[in-house]
Amino acid sequence: MSRWRPDGADRLQAAAFDLFDEQGFEGTTVAEIARRAGLTQRTFFNHFPDKREVLFNLSSAFEREVVDGIAGHRDGSPPLDVVVAALQLASDATFEGRRAAVTRRHNIIRANPDLLERELGKQAALTDAIATALRERGLAPDTAVLAAGAGMLVQQTAVRSWILADDGTPLRRHLSDALRALRTTVAPASPDPGLLHGGGGK
Repeated sequence: MSRWRPDGADRLQAAAFDLFDEQGFEGTTVAEIARRAGLTQRTFFNHFPDKREVLFNLSSAFEREVVDGIAGHRDGSPPLDVVVAALQLASDATFEGRRAAVTRRHNIIRANPDLLERELGKQAALTDAIATALRERGLAPDTAVLAAGAGMLVQQTAVRSWILADDGTPLRRHLSDALRALRTTVAPASPDPGLLHGGGGK
């Protein structure tokens, strides 16, 4: 049995996803994942601290890419544009080319309440990290929180549409489309003055 191969992490993830589909997350052991991948348990633990991190191992890398993208953005773009540009760069580096795995991961997490709770926690941590990165660029705290929350809404919408589309459109395009849709929703071309001011139109 092979102890180490360059594609070990991907093979272990694929094996884990197969087993999670077949017998559920809780019913799957690390030993079974390693055996299915043709690797040792030691090799598994060289890549992942536990079986749950097979699903969440990219979260930290994605967060670093997003934060670095925000910090490295040099023009005077609006805050939300800065966030979405960073999300696009991070998605290119982390998710593009892995659509099938992202889809399987999404379905496994949605089927397990404990995993879904962890996913929501990861999303909240990323939102906080984005807001912190925006504040470090000099943005006011409230504006940073709003831009971070809006950026995460764009991210979640884009990933969902990317998973469902299955047409080869890159995730960064879905992010652009989601940003455009958000702007159309919150800033229509002809807003009702009564709604803006809380009046009843009379």
